[in-house]
Amino acid sequence: MSEDPTPVSDSPFRSEPSVRDTAPQFVLPLVVRIERADPPARTDALETAARAVLTILGDERSAGDGEWAQAMRDWQDARIRKVVRRARGAEWRRAEALPGITVTGKSAEVRVFPPVPLDGWPKDLARLQVSGTDLDDPEPPVDADPAAPVLWVNPHLGMTAGKAMAQAGHAAQLAWWELTDEERAAWRDAGLPLAVRTAAPARWPELTHSGLPVVRDAGFTEIAPGETFAVEGVGRIRALAREEQP
Repeated sequence: MSEDPTPVSDSPFRSEPSVRDTAPQFVLPLVVRIERADPPARTDALETAARAVLTILGDERSAGDGEWAQAMRDWQDARIRKVVRRARGAEWRRAEALPGITVTGKSAEVRVFPPVPLDGWPKDLARLQVSGTDLDDPEPPVDADPAAPVLWVNPHLGMTAGKAMAQAGHAAQLAWWELTDEERAAWRDAGLPLAVRTAAPARWPELTHSGLPVVRDAGFTEIAPGETFAVEGVGRIRALAREEQP
């Protein structure tokens, strides 16, 4: 797949049938650690999942002749599917033993793995549950950092945390595709700052009709096809890249 942003007419996040549907289908597995006694906060889990997707996109093993590069290309040439499963205790330790990257937030741990065929999940991941990812925020999220991009959640849709984590990953990937290599490097060097927040209902039409990148869910799980996330603040990453230049 090209490094350039995906054309709207061929977006892997649109519900309309396209040539992507005839390609072999892959999925990017993500596993969130949810211990019974100490589950992560919902917003932190969403933000950590988004950073996990960005981390594997920017990993050297995902580029060129890297060991994950072909799987990443195959995945991005088809529908961009992500599935979030949960693990605790021994399940989490088995997941950590598989090739992948663990990203840690304030309270959340998310491990992302190179893409696998839809019917070719590793045994220790396939046995993990998709359900049971209903997380809450003990305290209302603070205002987003004005210097960081914001991934806005559709306020009209109810999603489990697992589904929302996958969608946050989609939104972060759209932002990634909008950037040049230099801008991506600057974002990586800054620690991939971002925020996930639920939009005010009155502002949602503005966010989705102002030219911002928008994830339109294909409707495979939980919700009907439609908009789920809008990405605001890609320009802030570009500004960061300019500041990093000598």
